[in-house]
Amino acid sequence: MQPHAPRSARDPQVGVIVIGYNDAAHVTTAVRSALAQGPAVREVVAVDDCSTDDSVALLTRLAATDPRVKVVRRRVNSGGCGSPRNTGLDRVTAPYVMFLDSDDVLPPGAVDSLLAAATGAGAEVAGGLCVRRELPEGREVPWQASLYAAHAVVERPAQRPRLVHDTLCVNKLYRTDFLREHGIRFPEGRFPYEDFVFTARVLAAGPRIALVPDRVYVWHVRRSAHRLSISLDRADIGNWRARTEAGRVAHEILLGAGQKELARAARAKFLDHELRMYTRELGLHDSHYQRAWWAHTRAYLAEYDASDWAHNPTAPGRLIGRVILASPEPRDLPRLRDLASRPARLLPPYAHAPDGTPVWSADLPQLTLEPLLTRPVRLLPLAVDAELRPRARAALLRLRLHELYGRVAQAGPEALEVEWRCRETGRVAGAGAGAGAGTTVGLTGAGTTVGLTAAGGGVWTAEVAVGWAAFGGSGEGLDGSGEGLGGSGESFGGSGQELGGSGRGRSGKGTWDLRLRVRFRGGAYREVTAHALTGPGLLRRRAVVSARHAVILVQPYATHSGALALHVAPGLRGVTSVVRGRLRRLLH
Repeated sequence: MQPHAPRSARDPQVGVIVIGYNDAAHVTTAVRSALAQGPAVREVVAVDDCSTDDSVALLTRLAATDPRVKVVRRRVNSGGCGSPRNTGLDRVTAPYVMFLDSDDVLPPGAVDSLLAAATGAGAEVAGGLCVRRELPEGREVPWQASLYAAHAVVERPAQRPRLVHDTLCVNKLYRTDFLREHGIRFPEGRFPYEDFVFTARVLAAGPRIALVPDRVYVWHVRRSAHRLSISLDRADIGNWRARTEAGRVAHEILLGAGQKELARAARAKFLDHELRMYTRELGLHDSHYQRAWWAHTRAYLAEYDASDWAHNPTAPGRLIGRVILASPEPRDLPRLRDLASRPARLLPPYAHAPDGTPVWSADLPQLTLEPLLTRPVRLLPLAVDAELRPRARAALLRLRLHELYGRVAQAGPEALEVEWRCRETGRVAGAGAGAGAGTTVGLTGAGTTVGLTAAGGGVWTAEVAVGWAAFGGSGEGLDGSGEGLGGSGESFGGSGQELGGSGRGRSGKGTWDLRLRVRFRGGAYREVTAHALTGPGLLRRRAVVSARHAVILVQPYATHSGALALHVAPGLRGVTSVVRGRLRRLLH
């Protein structure tokens, strides 16, 4: 490989390939976000995959205003993302290249950050932080944040096997001739999860990789869109088959290149990520899908060898895989769903083999859980049941911590820290302590700590009052006095304001997740979520009155992973929308 002549950081060195199909509503926004990166961008190659809407006309008008825009229209729709990206690779002339989907955007400074990292380290690839932005709520979730916590240069991918977890191609800058010299392209045609294969080909070539902690890509997730993206549309078994096939091809690429450590890491990633994600959703499908999914997954996991299962056999993904391999028919789906949650929960029953060894169940004694006996308490899949009993101005939250083969009693459970966290805003609410319990610092300094009481039969219990006022955004406590939940005389975070001291008058609308921390003797702890108990009156929707007589609609529910959460809709409008929805269901 010939050394590259040094270039000024101001030289136009980057080509951005934007692909789209029938996305006239967003494609020009994506292209403009690339142009706005500044003079480092030499060209934006906009590849239209034979759209039938106004995409090409809009792009053509935009190209007339900026000569850096090149519009390429494919004559036949490919049905996927790989072919249009390959078309862009064939047309790009810049020494570095990035990829951008038509419904996403590049944040300001993304190109400069990646280009400086690549040129400064002499790296063939530079990667940065991608955030998933849920729309229309706007909630942002970082993707593989641990990889991009600090600046780093990885001399070869095998030095950091965690790289296989970042299967996205869009949050990276590539040296163009590196891709061409190694023949690195995307699968052609309709090949869902084409990023898996492309990323494996990149890693297999052994590039030097520069990592930056900067935000370089915003991935828009529009779950309410009329047409879901390929990766989000998981309603059909074909999606799972496509995902496993992409994983198989990626593994073969890495193994064929002699990257055994990366190949093993890719299989471990499948167990910890893909298998857990789809297992959490399995109960949402009908029995036909479940049987097809189970049979396909068993066949796929049968390709794994002993070394793929050897390390940490009771890790949630590996344990789920072992249960699937051990049974020809779907079984224990609710229990597997909770085990697939994050953090994992292993629900009763806790069975033993005849010799006393912990096992998955009495009829699967070969699935030993003996490693749990020595696993650190902070990593145990503890199970806490949550029962929410609604009342007029507050609810009673009953929590029950289960024993786990003697490990809980051995660790000495003392207390539970309780908080509710809003998904959309990150705001935190605690909960009023039950009788005789004091309020102390919680998970983020805004929760409530309540003591645990041994109740016999291998369980510990606690009760916590949940004041609806905390979710109404009135800026006051349960009784309008400016105090915290439970009348403890303390506000969340000690500010005397509403949840977390974030200011007065903000709405509590959104989804609130229950988060717990189990405190043990000696200072050890384990953060968990709570398994939502169902039953008459437990998950019933209620319209309640908060401080200042505001109306709040509260709906407790079990998430896909079985955890307890709350939907909150403050105000008369929220109540009206739910009533209308119920009427529509009754009429249909």
